[in-house]
Amino acid sequence: MLTTLKNAFKIEEVRKRILFTLAMLVVIRFGCQLPVPGVNREYFAQFFASQTGDAFNFFDAFTGGSFLQMSVFALNITPYITSSIIMQLLTIAIPKLEEMQRDGEDGRKKIGAITRYVTVGLALVESTAMAIGFGNSGLLQADAIVLDYIMVIVALTAGSAFLMWVGERITELGVGNGISVVLVINIISRIPQDLTSLYEQFIKNAPKIANGVIAAVVIVAIIILMIMLVIVLNGGVRKIPVQYAKKMQGRKMVGGQSSAIPLRVNTSGVIPIIFASSMLQFPSAIFSMMNYKGTGFGAHVIKALNSNNWCRPKMPWYSLGLVVYVLLVIFFAYFYTSITFNPLEVSNNIKKQGGFIPGIRPGKPTTEYLTNILKYIIFVGAMGLVLIAIVPFLTNGVFGANVSFGGTSLIIIVSVILETIKQIESLMLVRNYKGFLNA
Repeated sequence: MLTTLKNAFKIEEVRKRILFTLAMLVVIRFGCQLPVPGVNREYFAQFFASQTGDAFNFFDAFTGGSFLQMSVFALNITPYITSSIIMQLLTIAIPKLEEMQRDGEDGRKKIGAITRYVTVGLALVESTAMAIGFGNSGLLQADAIVLDYIMVIVALTAGSAFLMWVGERITELGVGNGISVVLVINIISRIPQDLTSLYEQFIKNAPKIANGVIAAVVIVAIIILMIMLVIVLNGGVRKIPVQYAKKMQGRKMVGGQSSAIPLRVNTSGVIPIIFASSMLQFPSAIFSMMNYKGTGFGAHVIKALNSNNWCRPKMPWYSLGLVVYVLLVIFFAYFYTSITFNPLEVSNNIKKQGGFIPGIRPGKPTTEYLTNILKYIIFVGAMGLVLIAIVPFLTNGVFGANVSFGGTSLIIIVSVILETIKQIESLMLVRNYKGFLNA
């Protein structure tokens, strides 16, 4: 990785792209510290600290602390992520959008434009809900007027739209994967704070030096093992061999080539974890904004949905929420893969191109074969996601080590870093080809 970056800085075009990306990241972190005009930030910090649940922790981790500080980037790019997921689902459900997606570059541009409009709409709805919901409780001054509410709504919506624009500029003029890079820099910005918390909790305050050393070794080992697991999970691919029959074109015999269909073990990426976490945290977020305390069975249900109560030896019954979480991750892994990879369509494309899987007849047998392989791969990938996601809950429940860079965040960080390195290598390769052709 370091060798790739070193060689990249030797090429002027690639160096400019990297420096542009770094400059945009500085702008993002500056905006995360810029407060929304007219907002009482002390109230929001106190409100956030008073919450016993984790309804907003997941959201705050994705915004790099902007949500807690109530900056102009408080919504960050979460509306864009939600909009992209919605558009992916609608592309399967609406034939017109599916037709756009098949139209090549022009169709993707149209879908991208619609995604931007949906992003702004979602940001407007979310900022309005935050301004009204929190504003009436003390986020705004007691004598706030309608214009104060409008100012907050406009600032939050504009901040989210600006970050979407920055992400697209990084994709176009930077190293690529702009939206993902913006998300990763937000998550990484929280890591120093989490490491400091772990140091003070387990190392600095250890009763003996030996205990502190052991704690440090265990923490480092867990982090390294999780990173290695994420790398293996993202890099795991099952290649399905495909053989193309020879055929005559004019006077020449063409075809007879061998290829492969790469099926990623983690086909759905981090989407199942995000969906599962959002579904469990949505009720808690609503109850928190309503200041609902709850009594009896309802209170126990709310606590079971709170990941801070999972894996605690003194409260084992609350870990039923973890069981629900695991089942949701597995369900969404199958669901999301089913709408992004169609075995029937792949089988038909192979048949049209005169190809076949060795030992499998074209048509329905090929579709059934791909479906069975896909079910097995999805299950393995879902179990990998569950294992990565459970480790932070286990360490938090047993040892009280509550950090934001575990599970979902770690998958996103490692995946985006690996993908960005590939993008840089691709830019270097294209530049070398250009040099060769010009010579």
